Amino acid sequence: MEKSAKIYIAGSGGMVGSAIVRQLKKEGYTNLILKSSKEIDLRNQKDVADFFNEEKPEYVFLAAAKVGGILANNTYPAMFLYDNLMIQNNVIHQAYSTNVKKLLFLGSSCIYPKFAPQPIKEDYLLTGELETTNEAYAIAKIAGVELCKFYMKQYGCNFISAMPTNLYGINDNFDLTNSHVLPALLRKFIEAKQNNAPSVSIWGTGSPKREFLFVDDLAEASLFLMKNYNDPQTVNVGTGEDISIKELAETIKDIVGFDGELIFDSSKPDGTPRKLLDVSKINSLGWKHTTAVSEGIHKTIEWIEKNNFSVFK
Repeated sequence: MEKSAKIYIAGSGGMVGSAIVRQLKKEGYTNLILKSSKEIDLRNQKDVADFFNEEKPEYVFLAAAKVGGILANNTYPAMFLYDNLMIQNNVIHQAYSTNVKKLLFLGSSCIYPKFAPQPIKEDYLLTGELETTNEAYAIAKIAGVELCKFYMKQYGCNFISAMPTNLYGINDNFDLTNSHVLPALLRKFIEAKQNNAPSVSIWGTGSPKREFLFVDDLAEASLFLMKNYNDPQTVNVGTGEDISIKELAETIKDIVGFDGELIFDSSKPDGTPRKLLDVSKINSLGWKHTTAVSEGIHKTIEWIEKNNFSVFK
């Protein structure tokens, strides 16, 4: 991928897309196409077709998606399925129609069966039932993976897909009603410390285990795959290490410096018991994460403070 190549980052305003932009700029790529959701509605077929025909990008990072945590996925399943299917279908098809050299589709580890053997290998996809709390989002992402595979099979397109584990970091969503667990906990503990609260309430029992990847590591992996991977089978991107929600909460509590009590609300859903990716494939290709969870949390807090906590509003 030449440094002057025309590269479109779909979703460049989001956490993942903005991290990919940072990584591309860091590595000297200068011809980046950045369009906000206000400038182009990726759910609109004509708008996307017009955009691709006008801009004619050579490479595409498809990081645009409607995302949210358990509550948002449970509350708006039709919206999650529809919006994500439309975004993916439009971008992938127009990439084919305008002869894009290569496309990377970013999915989510929630595509794998709820009770998949751990750690989860890439070939466990479509071997069991999904977790009901994020089923709609997972179905959309599975469709995106399969679409890339079949465009490669039928048309010879170099469209690849990667499945990141749970992400967090700079430009994350900290809205308590629809964010993921790590940013939600970060906000809860920071605000509890600021307000001298006696305790922090946490959804579920604290027993589920999750793997967390700092978003800048994913950006680095995405560029690595764009340069080095050309296979129709999806590839997992993660750390290969997990931590219980209870341990995560205690880690954030210590880093933030909150002295109060942790209260686990077992009336709220836990979600999937465990979700650890097998990352031996991407490791064998030559990429490995570099940011430990505690370091990533520190970097995220630094960014929050630099923005004067405005990301909480």
